[in-house]
Amino acid sequence: MARGARIGIIGCGNISDTYFTLAPLFKGLKIVACADIKSPLARAKAETYGVTALTVDGLLKNDEIDTVINLTIPDAHYEVTRAILSSGKHAYSEKPMALNAADARKLVAEADRRGLKLGGAPDTFLGAGGQIARRLIDKGAIGAVVGGSAYVMSHGMEHWHPNPGFFFRPGAGPVFDVGPYYITTLVSLLGPVKSVVALAKKSFPTRLVTAEGPMKGKSIKVTTPTTINAVMEFASGAQVTLGASWDVWKHGHPNPIELYGEEGSMLLPDPNFFGGIVAYSAKGGDYAQADGALEAFGAPNWPAAAPRQANFRMLGVADLVDAANRNREPRASGRLASHVVDVMESILTAAAERRHVKLRTTVERPAPLTAADAKRLLA
Repeated sequence: MARGARIGIIGCGNISDTYFTLAPLFKGLKIVACADIKSPLARAKAETYGVTALTVDGLLKNDEIDTVINLTIPDAHYEVTRAILSSGKHAYSEKPMALNAADARKLVAEADRRGLKLGGAPDTFLGAGGQIARRLIDKGAIGAVVGGSAYVMSHGMEHWHPNPGFFFRPGAGPVFDVGPYYITTLVSLLGPVKSVVALAKKSFPTRLVTAEGPMKGKSIKVTTPTTINAVMEFASGAQVTLGASWDVWKHGHPNPIELYGEEGSMLLPDPNFFGGIVAYSAKGGDYAQADGALEAFGAPNWPAAAPRQANFRMLGVADLVDAANRNREPRASGRLASHVVDVMESILTAAAERRHVKLRTTVERPAPLTAADAKRLLA
């Protein structure tokens, strides 16, 4: 990384701790300030992590900050990212980048117009699991991919999240909340989605909050589909089934993502995380575990006191800064995030209108992350 970056964070909720904690893992990244519409939150994070607490406006006007991470609530992602770009700073947003495809396209256009870099979570596909799968697919380990399946199933968030209401409103639900991990990984492996068909429903009109906290015992209204079954047709010709539900107590799908090729099959780990095991077969033979390359982004490191999983969630930001220095497209780019929003919105539209929906956007697969890239990015 040729030049470092002075970074600001807007949005000081729980997820900000992850970004603050992991930034030192990467070369040249320095978080210097944070802001939140709730100023006590910003002051608390600033004190904890030794940065400066500013107002949102003050952070955007600070000429010493060149890159801003948007960790606000999903409803605010579009407006805040647009404000970041308008202030002349590179922007990286938590997922989803916007709540509709039109707004996502506007952000891409704004970044292009200003000559700025735009990126968006998730960046988990850049971890060991996603990149090992990418290399295997690129070298034809299972031949051309013709089909696949992806399943994200649970019984919602009301059992563990103290304030789960937003999960069940438009802009969330299993497609917009968890779908970005799965769809981004699939697009990084297979290329852009061409069209979708889908069915969806709200299985329960309300949810009872049982998690400890101020909402315990209260009912929340469900206003977005909670069970969705979709088929994504990729420009490559592959067809992948996506099952996303928060209405399932228990299921028997051990592999979050499976890909079926002309010469074999592949099992992928949970795309919520950076690590995991990739296995593949030669035609109908036994599955073989892939060589665990890129351990730098696959080794368990979180939480630090008792490592259980690989967590490198500043990787997308580090790659964006490197992209700005090298005048290239970030891997977790705004264009990729925009296409994923288009896919998600198209799935819900296809289900609501009972029709086949063709996507309005396309995107190039992000460049693979090499061992040399990892060495350059890591501190």
